[in-house]
Amino acid sequence: VQLQASGGGLVQAGGSLRVSCAASGRTFSGYPLGWFRQAPGKEREFVAASSGRGGGTYYAESVKGRFTISRDNDKNTVYLQMNSLKPEDTAVYYCAAGTRALIVGMLRRAASYDYWGQGTLVTVSS
Repeated sequence: VQLQASGGGLVQAGGSLRVSCAASGRTFSGYPLGWFRQAPGKEREFVAASSGRGGGTYYAESVKGRFTISRDNDKNTVYLQMNSLKPEDTAVYYCAAGTRALIVGMLRRAASYDYWGQGTLVTVSS
């Protein structure tokens, strides 16, 4: 199983960017997919998740209203649309996939996911 993240780059504050993560080796339709990020010198933190069941999506408070997670099960791909970007959003963004149903609280925990992408760097300039 591989998760391939792409779409990172340099953007000015207030701009938008969409990162993608394509999975191969198995299907994750109906299973949790998430995005986490890690800024220099900081711990990895939860950004957004799609539960895969019932269409539930969940966000960190810091990105709520600005970021949108979506998935295309036919393409086995998860997306993160990021709008109104701020310099504090600068980080390496990692996609993650789970292989079992998770309650909301568990969706926010990195340890709940079984597979990880390699990360894609998003840099927001002021």
